[in-house]
Amino acid sequence: MDITTIRAVNRLTERWAAAVRPDAGGTVFTAAGVWPLLALLADGAGGPAREELARSLGIPAEGAAAAARELLDGLGRVPGLVAATGLWTRADLPLEKRWTDALPDGARGTLTGDAGVDRPVLDGWAAERTDGLIEHMPVPVGPEVLMVLASALALRVTWQRPFDAFPTGTDDGPWSGRRFLALQRTTPELDRVRVTRSPAGPVTLLEVEGTTGVDVHLLLGAPDAAPGQVLGAGIAAVTGSAPAEGASTLPEGTPGPGLDVRTVESFSPGSHLIEKTVAFDLRAEHDLLDDARLFGLDAASDDAFGHFPGISSAPLAVGSARQSAMARFHATGFEAAALTAVSMRMGGGVPTTRYRVRRAEVSFRRPFGFLAVDRSCRLVLAAGWVNEPLRYEDPRG
Repeated sequence: MDITTIRAVNRLTERWAAAVRPDAGGTVFTAAGVWPLLALLADGAGGPAREELARSLGIPAEGAAAAARELLDGLGRVPGLVAATGLWTRADLPLEKRWTDALPDGARGTLTGDAGVDRPVLDGWAAERTDGLIEHMPVPVGPEVLMVLASALALRVTWQRPFDAFPTGTDDGPWSGRRFLALQRTTPELDRVRVTRSPAGPVTLLEVEGTTGVDVHLLLGAPDAAPGQVLGAGIAAVTGSAPAEGASTLPEGTPGPGLDVRTVESFSPGSHLIEKTVAFDLRAEHDLLDDARLFGLDAASDDAFGHFPGISSAPLAVGSARQSAMARFHATGFEAAALTAVSMRMGGGVPTTRYRVRRAEVSFRRPFGFLAVDRSCRLVLAAGWVNEPLRYEDPRG
């Protein structure tokens, strides 16, 4: 993946993290699921919407579609990570060929405007592409929805060394009096825990290694540090833009939040790190239009105008932009998934003249044949005849 794109996505993550309110409670989000959709929109946008989207992306709109495609291809090559995109449009919505040709490979479908028909299709795609981790597409459906553009990410990681899990409790702090599932393990690698300095004070980072090249870093800041501050410090440390010192060279005592370093007697040789944490299971829903400026969607969501001449000759405005996300950390591994979707509705400038057009319809309601042909060399790869349609089995019997 291009380093410029990686940095741009990381900067969006940092800005999103900074916007997390201290009283927001548990949350999970992924800019990697939002960024490519914003890039595809920027490629087809015009006027102020194009400028705002480019600023949010951190790259020029002219190269945004290619960068989105490259990012999604790169995500698809990460072991344990599945990435997918989908586009659904009304049959009568004209689309610009230049824009559709630049889209990443992915699902293509038709919206009917009937929620009872469209909802199962969109939800089915969401569940399939996230391996059941997210079961619903976070987008409205109905006659006003002309287009849905979506991305799905699903990640599964197995720890190189599993944790021991056991129920426990604590007598102090915000979790006092509760029982929860504790995770603990011992490793010989002291520098899996590091401390970085930030304007909000020191932040402790614990790196938990996965078997497929994906790791999870746990971050702990001072009790009064805001979530955005701790996340920002962690992002800076793990991306190498801020230094972090490992436990092997940290001074004895408590050099970072939740960290104790000292010399002790042991029955076995060699240094060791005792890792204690808790299992967690988080789900969050994000309405990107609640912070439209952050995502470059302020102008694009104004339906008094059309903003996407590069997508369609019909005037389009962003009707909704949402992300559903989840993360689960447990004794043997980690799962995370995000489903991000943007819907389009009619913007201003709707033509007042209705046109009479020719319409054709074809129906295959009796036996028919098929050919599969390689477009580049016109080689017929498969041929066949459909004599009977697949029988529908009612799940209710």
